[in-house]
Amino acid sequence: MDVKIEESWKKMLGGEFEKPYFAQLTEFVRNEYSSGTVYPPAKLIFNAFDHCPFDKVKVVIIGQDPYHGAGQANGLCFSVNKGIAMPPSLVNIFKEIAADTGKPLPTDGDLTRWSDQGVLLLNATLTVRAGNAGSHQRRGWEEFTDAAIRILAEKRENLVFILWGSYAQRKGAFIDRNKHLVLTSPHPSPLSAYAGFFGNHHFTLTNDFLIKNGKEPIDW
Repeated sequence: MDVKIEESWKKMLGGEFEKPYFAQLTEFVRNEYSSGTVYPPAKLIFNAFDHCPFDKVKVVIIGQDPYHGAGQANGLCFSVNKGIAMPPSLVNIFKEIAADTGKPLPTDGDLTRWSDQGVLLLNATLTVRAGNAGSHQRRGWEEFTDAAIRILAEKRENLVFILWGSYAQRKGAFIDRNKHLVLTSPHPSPLSAYAGFFGNHHFTLTNDFLIKNGKEPIDW
């Protein structure tokens, strides 16, 4: 299992790779990949970082776990590969984009196009056993992704952090609201989308903030 992370992130997160928890996490993940089906494919574990170098990040969206169905996970939170049916949360995200910006619903759920524009689509846990949601939680990934969020919050300015649902909101609780725009709402899942996700206008609010700070808006 030969897994590499984009150079600027390797530099920023280098200290994490030296910590005992990361050695234990690496051993666990290697064993999981060698003994069964794990998503995403190993080469895409750090896909969110690889498409979005540290200095290019403009927006951070925090998810929880990769999708655990065949062919779904591509290393970007909420995103699925082309040709894969869109999960309900992603459908709701696109519905809100359409209502908020007037942009038509896309034909596929691959969010690489966002990633390449500076949207870090970061799951809290970066791997999962096939068919077993949450199976790689509390193994060290959360500590690693906390470090990534913290270093962005400390070393960058005027980023947009989008926190949908209580899990993401807890994970981003420490972010300085005077230094960054932090947008929160219920999660886009069918269970909570009608409780305040729909109508949150996060996509236009994000772009208004980016423009105000001299950055290119995101083509959602």
